[in-house]
Amino acid sequence: MLNLIVPSFARTVAHRCISICNCAGIRLVVTILAATALTSHAQIPLAEQLKNSSFKIAHECYVDNNWEIFVMNADGSGAVNLTHTPKVNEHYPQVSPDGSKLCFSVDEGEGREAIRSLYVMDIDGRHRKKLADHAREPFWRADGKVIGFLGQEFPKFNVMDFYTSGMNFYELSTGNIEAHVNSTNLHHLYNPSWSADGKWIVATVHAGMGVDHAILLIEAHGSRIINLKIPGCRPCLSPDGKQIAWGAGDHELAAAPINLDAETPAVGDWRLHIKDETNKIYHVDWSPDSRFLSFSRGPEGEGDLSKPGTFQSACEIVGVYAGGWNICAVSAQGQGVIDLNAVTHPDFCELSTNGWSNKEPAWFRANH
Repeated sequence: MLNLIVPSFARTVAHRCISICNCAGIRLVVTILAATALTSHAQIPLAEQLKNSSFKIAHECYVDNNWEIFVMNADGSGAVNLTHTPKVNEHYPQVSPDGSKLCFSVDEGEGREAIRSLYVMDIDGRHRKKLADHAREPFWRADGKVIGFLGQEFPKFNVMDFYTSGMNFYELSTGNIEAHVNSTNLHHLYNPSWSADGKWIVATVHAGMGVDHAILLIEAHGSRIINLKIPGCRPCLSPDGKQIAWGAGDHELAAAPINLDAETPAVGDWRLHIKDETNKIYHVDWSPDSRFLSFSRGPEGEGDLSKPGTFQSACEIVGVYAGGWNICAVSAQGQGVIDLNAVTHPDFCELSTNGWSNKEPAWFRANH
């Protein structure tokens, strides 16, 4: 265990101490050295930690009067436009667990006649393929073999994120689409996220399924539905399967442990609050190692209809222009409150800076 948690210089000191200390003393020395190593790591500025990571982040961005999907390094450098499609608008990127593919939604047409479709492509932008029309809110199963998505409530388009009915699963190897076993009872959901073990799907429901507004845990291959009884929306389960992050309000994100193995899964005590009294903060997402959180941040607004391919509603909604919004990140390893109006550089990092309606960040490992 010593070799796993303590750096080499600390192991040397520890081994010397072992020769002169009793067992209780050894445990004390190891504990002190491990704590020192962790503290030293925590003092490294977040931007530097992200620069040295192997992660990247995909996100949507409004550039040259068009919605595109960009990919950047975890520290915000090296941004690349993956789509370059002036006649259609791409949104809501979601990267496969192995980092090889990206699914997303595409809007074609204007107003109520617009059609939102589900697409998938390689992470480098090649082999683009349409999977389904009138499809929203894609999300990956942890094995990367299935993409879940929500159906549109009615044929006529509506920009509202909870304008959904039913849930479907697209099998990548066969192209088959299978409805969730309880699909007919799944209504007005949005922002689904699959658990690491594949057993549960977490999502928000708004004015449907017998509740006004709630974050629900939905059995992936059964009929159980559990109200997690936490306020807010847009939940995201961590890749390690142990935590959940969500938007607790327009100006607050939260993270807490979640026990998905219990007979009745439940959320534990909130351990991390991210607050911003000035700006809205939305679209929280976990890094692949569950150590960092990214999110969208910007001023309140209801869009700008002078921008082609956009709609009017709350600025955090997909397809609504959000001027001044950028992608940001914080460490998810601590606890307590992170006040974004008062943090120092080691606590917080703004990854994009152009304010071009940067929203919906999605982390992945740069293996491909």
